[in-house]
Amino acid sequence: QVAESGGGLVQPGGSLTLSCLVSGYTLDIKAIGWFRQAPGKEREGVGCIKKSDGSTVYGDSVKGRFTISWDTAKNTVFLQLNDLKPEDTATYYCATVGNPYYSGTILLDPRAHDYWGQGTQVTVSS
Repeated sequence: QVAESGGGLVQPGGSLTLSCLVSGYTLDIKAIGWFRQAPGKEREGVGCIKKSDGSTVYGDSVKGRFTISWDTAKNTVFLQLNDLKPEDTATYYCATVGNPYYSGTILLDPRAHDYWGQGTQVTVSS
């Protein structure tokens, strides 16, 4: 139901835009979250956007640098990554939320998400 794209190699300080194409029965999807996982580390909540009002929540490590938006006409959720750092290197995933009552930091918890994409690799290196 979701598929990520847009990853790649970027230099420190650079920018990248990731896309999450949402398909299938989208009425059941109440929010889309972005996560990342680096080798040997736990999956980390990057941010999440609610479909009802476009409200967003972000993880502390990316606040002020990453932005999530939802183009409902294109059924696509974007993750804009700015001022990238080597520690942002990871596989980035998007995932769906079906519960309309989840809000706040719960939306950064992987357990709140149902369907996951295969991920897209982001590497920040000079």
